[in-house]
Amino acid sequence: MPLKALALNATLKTSDAEDASSTDRMIGLIAEAMSAHGVVTEVLRLADFNVKPGVTSDEGAGDDWPDIRAKVLDADILLMATPIWLGQPSSVCKRALERMDAFLEETDDEGRMVSYGRVAAIAVVGNEDGAHHVSAELFQALNDVGFTIPANAVAYWVGEAMGSTNFVDLDKVPKVVTKAVDMLARNTVHLAGLLKAQQYPGLRALPT
Repeated sequence: MPLKALALNATLKTSDAEDASSTDRMIGLIAEAMSAHGVVTEVLRLADFNVKPGVTSDEGAGDDWPDIRAKVLDADILLMATPIWLGQPSSVCKRALERMDAFLEETDDEGRMVSYGRVAAIAVVGNEDGAHHVSAELFQALNDVGFTIPANAVAYWVGEAMGSTNFVDLDKVPKVVTKAVDMLARNTVHLAGLLKAQQYPGLRALPT
């Protein structure tokens, strides 16, 4: 079966916003690169959903996170894509990470987090400094909650600080970005395939 990827677009714009999303453009490049390796990618724009604040997998009536969580765990690859705001991941992105904190306590019969065996990659866009800081925050958080991080699993574009040109406005994607996208796709798909074939070892009962 082909590998499945889920991209969580953490733009602050909803799908019906008039302005195009730079984050969405970057996701499109990565999804296209992964499709060359047989990966099917589904994209969810988090701002379209009511993801309630909290650190559990279900925060009650009206919470859309349980359905998103199910898709996260059904995928082999999670792509977290965020713009940079105030040098940080978007608030929408942080809320999704906070909800995945529940994975720390959700384990299978062998003590493995429910997220084990899945890999995570990151996409960052912005017209201010902070891509390395943002990716570092996301890598640490995703690793904490059980995802595996491949080598060079980040693609980003940062424009001139305080400038008005966004990634979505570019006529041509810079070569350095396409190179990073291709590397992300190759490494992420490769590692996801290995983990799908052989899951991490679980706890074993101690001999009596």
